[in-house]
Amino acid sequence: MIGKDGEQLGIMSSKEAYALAVEAGLDLIRIAPQAKPPVCKIMDYGKFRYEQSRKEKAARKKQKTVELKEVRLSPNIDVNDLNTKSNAARKFLTKGDKVKVTLRFRGREITHMNSSKHILDEFAEALSDIAVIEKQPKQEGRSMTMVLAEKRN
Repeated sequence: MIGKDGEQLGIMSSKEAYALAVEAGLDLIRIAPQAKPPVCKIMDYGKFRYEQSRKEKAARKKQKTVELKEVRLSPNIDVNDLNTKSNAARKFLTKGDKVKVTLRFRGREITHMNSSKHILDEFAEALSDIAVIEKQPKQEGRSMTMVLAEKRN
């Protein structure tokens, strides 16, 4: 049993504890019901619930949701365009997001799919200082995709 000011009142029956809570004009709250014997505290239940919700809200605020951003490339991309796309991906990665790199094949470009894998490799190499390949390049229909994630120290 814990009193309203946080002092230990010792082990007592639930009737005695409830009588003390009513005498103080507060509620009797089970803090750890699974403990042997259960731990109870005399406090204002409304205030207790308010503090719990504030703690949960603060914990949610500190969480970071990781988004998946997409960068699309084509098989006949030039070096400068590839650098521009890699800089955009670098910005996403430094913010903590993952980047899905998609190499899209249109029309007859699909016949040269195997020889275009080096574009994804060059893209990953350009970002190798801050990113690791989370999902290796894989062919899915008319596109080839890979996922990059920020390096963990």
